[in-house]
Amino acid sequence: MKIPDSEKDKKAAQWAAFADEDLRYAEHGLTLEPETPYRLVAYHAQQCAEKYLKAFLVYHKIDFPYTHNISALLEVCENHADWTEKLRDAEELTQFAITVRYPGEDEVVEKGEAIRAIELARQVKTVVRKALSSLGMKLPE
Repeated sequence: MKIPDSEKDKKAAQWAAFADEDLRYAEHGLTLEPETPYRLVAYHAQQCAEKYLKAFLVYHKIDFPYTHNISALLEVCENHADWTEKLRDAEELTQFAITVRYPGEDEVVEKGEAIRAIELARQVKTVVRKALSSLGMKLPE
């Protein structure tokens, strides 16, 4: 990734801020009764996890593939982190990256799946924020 050292904190913080927005949107989506859009809740949870992993990579100035695949991103992170195994369950989120966005895939997301997706996104957020903090990066709450 071609960003100067002076910009890496700012860029990583931007990725984290976008991730936080996705998580807030997912959490809000659960309140939209009676027709909660569970597929969108799960999609935004996946986006949160993806963007947090990319924030970590940006902070380390590591090029990452153009992918929504959580497994692939964890593989890139694992050379620079000791926490990737803790997040293997987050690989479940990959299914929500594409198929729930377009008609024709017939991917129905149930309430339990949406709630699980948010739980996994929160786990990624917590672990990655802790990792970035331990490296000296300051992220707003």
